[in-house]
Amino acid sequence: MKRLLTLIMCLCCLQVLAKDYDVKDFGVEGNGTTLNTRSIQAAIDYVSTHGGGRLVFTPGNYVTGTIYMKSNVILHLERGASILGSLNPWDYDKDPYINWKSLIYAIKQENIGITGQGIINGRGFDNAMNTLNLVHRGLIEDELKYDRVREWNRPENIYFRECKNIKMIGITLKDPGSWNQTYDQCQNILVDSMTVDSKSYWNNDGIDIVDCKDVVIRNSHFDAADDAICFKSHDANAICENVLVENCTARSSASGLKFGTVSRGGFRNFVIRNLTVYDTYRSAITFAAVDGGLVENILVDGVRSINTGNVIFLRIGDRWSKGKRPVMRNITIKNVYAEVPMDKPDKGYNYEGPIEDLPRNISPASIIGLPNHLIENVTLENIEMVYPGAGNPYYAKRGLTPEELDGIPEMEAAYPEFSQFKELPAWGFYIRHAKNINFKNVTFRAMAPDYRPSIVADDLQGGSFTGMTFDEVKAGNKEQIFLHNSKNVEIQK
Repeated sequence: MKRLLTLIMCLCCLQVLAKDYDVKDFGVEGNGTTLNTRSIQAAIDYVSTHGGGRLVFTPGNYVTGTIYMKSNVILHLERGASILGSLNPWDYDKDPYINWKSLIYAIKQENIGITGQGIINGRGFDNAMNTLNLVHRGLIEDELKYDRVREWNRPENIYFRECKNIKMIGITLKDPGSWNQTYDQCQNILVDSMTVDSKSYWNNDGIDIVDCKDVVIRNSHFDAADDAICFKSHDANAICENVLVENCTARSSASGLKFGTVSRGGFRNFVIRNLTVYDTYRSAITFAAVDGGLVENILVDGVRSINTGNVIFLRIGDRWSKGKRPVMRNITIKNVYAEVPMDKPDKGYNYEGPIEDLPRNISPASIIGLPNHLIENVTLENIEMVYPGAGNPYYAKRGLTPEELDGIPEMEAAYPEFSQFKELPAWGFYIRHAKNINFKNVTFRAMAPDYRPSIVADDLQGGSFTGMTFDEVKAGNKEQIFLHNSKNVEIQK
């Protein structure tokens, strides 16, 4: 925590570049039709080579293709100013170093950022459709997936790679063609008071932080067709570390806050505070170590999850590990209130999550490791989860016999999602292949009777359940905690 507080002070004190330049002085037109790519790039280059400063966009609509940020330049968008992505796919560069398309790049630059009350609008749906048309006409090569152009051949709004000292404050990022904003192997990042509306097409994440160090994301709103706040680790020799996320709101047709899916190096020293997740298809919180990566020293304090398909999903897998041992340990999640609906929580959005393979009753929250890779030292404290209940054994059943519990597949190489196992034997929380898992003052409520117990632990090696409350309609004297192949587990009623 002390390290993160120091980080906040350092990021807040990043040098303010004093001199302002009006972008129109460089011949840039805000009329919504003129293609300004060369003029904006010339302005950025000029400011960078003349001591740095802010390149100011006054109210207007500025159309551009790919531009590259340079050191010591801040793009400042006044209220009423919009940078619009060109609708011509040929106006975007696929950078050979990154092998990805973007509207705004920065590669190995420092002291950069985008500030103000303006908007960056990638016009992603139209861009994706125009690119797909070129693929169908044989003018662009793309492997297509479900008749969609692959992510790397559609433009993101922002891709910053190996940069230092980044400030993204106040702006709105809207409608990318692919992911929305990626910070890859960067250091010292401040994202503050940002609004993200990223649901115009498939794979529209809210924000992706890849193998970065010293990151603060706060006071921001993320509305995304894919994962809202997503941390990734693409390099087995790198790691995401020293990160603070606070006072943020997330909505997603995938997960709200997610580590992974790509998790080759890992994630360490995170604090997440005061997070609200709503109308989200998958999990409010997903921590996945499925590619040999590390997840450790994580504190989540204060989550409100409303109308979210799942609350917590902690998962170790073995997908692309290449012999590297996945690790997940030392995680605290506390002060959580969550409501899980019976219906599809993202119903009605343009790009909903897929219809799940059925039959399957409502899935519980879960902590699921592997037999040789246990999830260790997890504390859940002061938590209330409200479920619809109504699990029906005649619709889908997973009983509590040893044969039924041992028959749950490990699925170590599968894409990690809370519903991947289909029917699970608990309605509240399922634990498997874990060590030293402790529940303190946790309440589970089911609004209708469910045939399953609230908690099932299978291969739990040490842990405790203290101050537990179970409120299930018409449950009677039903036992709500069931242990299988577990030892050294203390239950205090």
